[in-house]
Amino acid sequence: MNAKRIYVKRVLISLLIGLLFGAIVTEVPIFLLYKTARAPQVITLVIPKGTAEQIARGEQPPSIPQNMTFVVGDTLVVKNEDVVDHKLGTVWAPAGSSASLYLGEAANFAYDCSFQPDNYFGMDVRKPLTWLTHLGGIAGPGLSLGILLALYSLILPVEKKEHAPA
Repeated sequence: MNAKRIYVKRVLISLLIGLLFGAIVTEVPIFLLYKTARAPQVITLVIPKGTAEQIARGEQPPSIPQNMTFVVGDTLVVKNEDVVDHKLGTVWAPAGSSASLYLGEAANFAYDCSFQPDNYFGMDVRKPLTWLTHLGGIAGPGLSLGILLALYSLILPVEKKEHAPA
C-alpha cells in the first residue's frame, strides 16, 4: 500500500473516531437527562380530591409537582378531581372537570396557581430537539476531535515493508 493511501485511511479513521466520540458525549446525556428529547404530547396534571384542604393548611400536595418542563407543542390538561374550583394562570378548572393549555412558545412561565401553597406554578417550555440539533451536537466536538486526531496521524511515520529475497 502506498503512503498516500495510508494517510487517507488514517484521516478517515480519525474522523470516524472523532464523530463516534462526539455522538457518545452528546447523545448519552441527552438520552439519560433531557426531558425534551421527545415529540409534543398531551400531559395531564391531576389535582386530587382534598387539595384545597391541604393548601389551606399550608401543605404541599404530594402528587402535584411545583414546577414542570414541557416541549413547544405540548398540551397541559389540568384534571380537577377536587371539590373546589382551581386555576392555573388563565386556565380555570371547575371541580370535577378538566381544562387545557396549549404551550406554543418556548419560555419560562410563572403562573398564579390555586393548587400550590405559595400560589405559584413554574413551567419551563423548551424547543424540542430535532435531528438537526442532534447532528450539530455531534459534529461540534466530533469533527474537532477528528481533525485533531487526523493531524496527529499525519505526523506518524509510514512503515515500509521490505520484501524478503525469494
